[in-house]
Amino acid sequence: MNFEVKSPVSQNPDIRFLGKLLGEVISAYGGERLYRQTEYIRSASVDRHRGVADQDSIDSGLGSLNLGDTLEFVRGFMLFSLLANLAEDRQGMVREEGASLADAIATLEAKGIKHETIMSALADMLIVPVLTAHPTEVRRKSIIDHKNRIADLMQLRDAGLEFTPSGDKIDDAIKRQIALLWQTRPIRREKLVVADEIENVRAYMEDVFIKVLPNLYAKWQHILGKRPATFLKLGSWIGGDRDGHPFVDAGMLEHALQRQSATILSFYLDEVHFLGAELSISSDHAKVPRAILDLAQASGDEAPSRQDEPYRRALSGIYARLAATYAVCAKSPPPREAKVRGAPYSSPTDFRNDLSVIASALAEDGKGTLGSSGVLGRLIRAVDCFGFHLATLDLRQNSEVHERTVAEMLKHAGSCHNYMDLSEAQRIELLTKELSHNRPLCAVNTALSEETAKELLVFQAAEKAQQQYGADCIANAIISKATSVSDLLEVYVLLKEAGLYRVDAAGFATSDISVVPLFETISDLQQAPGVMGELFNLSRIGPMCKERGFQEIMIGYSDSNKDGGYITSTWELYAASEALAKVFAKAQITMQLFHGRGGAVGRGGGSAFGAILAQPAGTVNGRIRITEQGEVIAAKYGSIENASVNLEAIVSATMLSSLRQEARSRAVDPAFLKAMQGISDTAFSAYRGLVYEQSGFAEFFGQMTPISEIATLKIGSRPSSRTTSGKIEDLRAIPWVFSWAQARTMLPGWYGTGQALSKFEDRALLKAMATQWPFFATMLANWEMVLAKSNMNIAAEYAGLVENHDLAKGLFGMIRDGWQLAHDQLLEITDQSALLQKQPALANSIRLRLPYIEPLNHLQIALLRRHRSGETDPRIGEGIQLTINAIATALRNSG
Repeated sequence: MNFEVKSPVSQNPDIRFLGKLLGEVISAYGGERLYRQTEYIRSASVDRHRGVADQDSIDSGLGSLNLGDTLEFVRGFMLFSLLANLAEDRQGMVREEGASLADAIATLEAKGIKHETIMSALADMLIVPVLTAHPTEVRRKSIIDHKNRIADLMQLRDAGLEFTPSGDKIDDAIKRQIALLWQTRPIRREKLVVADEIENVRAYMEDVFIKVLPNLYAKWQHILGKRPATFLKLGSWIGGDRDGHPFVDAGMLEHALQRQSATILSFYLDEVHFLGAELSISSDHAKVPRAILDLAQASGDEAPSRQDEPYRRALSGIYARLAATYAVCAKSPPPREAKVRGAPYSSPTDFRNDLSVIASALAEDGKGTLGSSGVLGRLIRAVDCFGFHLATLDLRQNSEVHERTVAEMLKHAGSCHNYMDLSEAQRIELLTKELSHNRPLCAVNTALSEETAKELLVFQAAEKAQQQYGADCIANAIISKATSVSDLLEVYVLLKEAGLYRVDAAGFATSDISVVPLFETISDLQQAPGVMGELFNLSRIGPMCKERGFQEIMIGYSDSNKDGGYITSTWELYAASEALAKVFAKAQITMQLFHGRGGAVGRGGGSAFGAILAQPAGTVNGRIRITEQGEVIAAKYGSIENASVNLEAIVSATMLSSLRQEARSRAVDPAFLKAMQGISDTAFSAYRGLVYEQSGFAEFFGQMTPISEIATLKIGSRPSSRTTSGKIEDLRAIPWVFSWAQARTMLPGWYGTGQALSKFEDRALLKAMATQWPFFATMLANWEMVLAKSNMNIAAEYAGLVENHDLAKGLFGMIRDGWQLAHDQLLEITDQSALLQKQPALANSIRLRLPYIEPLNHLQIALLRRHRSGETDPRIGEGIQLTINAIATALRNSG
């Protein structure tokens, strides 16, 4: 076999090189028979996609595979997709035009924005990628680790080296890693638990983010000519996200923070140890400032060999204090014990101050040559970025849980015995009264239900964590399914119970944790401006938000899409953001949007750079947080190079969106807005008409897609559905999108679009919107991508799995007709004769994968039939899981 791609769609030499090595590995380890079978199937599939012969006249070769062969074949195709992903990322296909800080500055300065204005804006910015454990990463970390080692070796190869530093031939070392990939089990045997998810994402923090962020700041300092403020930081949900998750509690919250703290403090210890070795400055040969001598004297390091080396002595004391801090925060001895004893640092600021003393002293002599650059400069920046907590951990819970918890507390306190029966106005009045004082509702020994006790323990653990790691360790409490003002006030009551919300003698309120509503469904988004306006009018909450300087709002892409379809979700998110901006402006409070995006277009996926630029004017304001989850974490942040590109793209887009003068002054054409509302209304009706109004749709979806088999994948600790009802409404958005991707239908990313645009008569206006309005252009680009990745012929075979053939015929007929209409409408509006005609790089990437995905789909369908007919061979279940893994890897953003 030879995975070396020779078709004209692949001009990437890395794909050809890695594909060739993979073919050699399969031949060597899988045997000649598997080699020939796989090569035949690959060649036949490539020929069909290249149009070499009529599709029906080419034998696919799949019929020659027995069950054992099938598992081996699927692994081979999965590994090719994995290596193709690596090769494309290395070729810089993820870098978008203008998506760097230097490009953004050049654009802004060309528009007349002064350098001082840019620096001032950076000082007020906050940009946070927030890592979550949403279960769409099907690959084991061992697979990802081997892939990353190949990437490192390819970099050596790029540099023209023939041998690794250890003396191995580079090409042989790459082949060895591919051989290890071939022999590594690709699917998990044990279900992930929360602690596993904490460790998986913590590894990305340790291996990538801790290194990338300080390096980016050093680069940006060079570009800007002076040290920028620390505006890019890191966030996480893992260990704090309790929404529908029975295994996340106070203990898990403490465990997550403890592991994060141990990770960053271990890094600091290594860097301080390195500095101690590096700064061999002798007082015999250099002028040493008094501040350094004081640090040296206080260090307790009296070793005779270092008496003339005050910097080393000072760093011995810093190391000792840091080691003591590690023991307190990580609850274990440091990896390397200190030579002297020191007291723990009370805060990251104290640690940073000691480092700054050293940096200032070094800068005093030699024209600042030793200053705050190099390791010391990056270490100080790391402390600014990560503190003692590494990543800010958000709390998240469903509003219904908060409601039940507060109701029980009020009842125990004798304040209200029927809270659940109160109107919204009555709830606001009662909760506002409770927030006017500091008295807790529950005594220490109050007997509470398990749910209420568990919730209160979480908030108590958050208070202790802030004392331990600093206020930034937990800064936000997010409310899923937020629909009303009382939903927010309930959380403030819970914060008050833990001492995190207080009222001073003058009646002014402060909260150590910001309460963040997550507006998810279409109706929630539509009501959001009214909810926030009413909240800001409350006598204590409004002034508190204004004093804080900002209020965060989270908007959900996933559930809004599942609720209303792609166009309506995208439009209502835009409209809600714009309407919220006006509410915030009136209240004179800065709005900070938190975008709950997923990997697939149906969950807000696509280019983050383009998405930020497409936001309504006045909604970014230099402050933005974005969820990064599942397979997206590995794709965007799996290596230092990829992470650098993607983080810089988010930063540059935020700068451009916040500072471009024309974005502030040029309003969107009212005709565009009116047209978009009409298009959305039609699309909403079409989508809801299929998904929620067609009898039997839930049954059809459950049998057409591998949704039930996906639930058996051990890729996450959270249940796939909020209830056991089987209703689409109760299904989580992730498996909903993931299942349609596996069946090559991609329905959440396009259904309703064709119907909506075909009924819009002003074609010239649509084309103007596509070329003149970034929001509409971005929406079309994402929609076009999912159309290109879908395949109605293959989807029809999945529809054949539905037992009720009449039901399948009717519903799939609607889907097929909707796809064709969406396809035709998009080509007309964008003046193209084929999908992705104007995006050749993306078109090539998708075309390269199609011949490798199609056989996997056919095998998955066959295995699903056998599994559902009652066959019990365990290899069938394993094969289904392997095909799910392989298809997801090939599609990349599928969940």
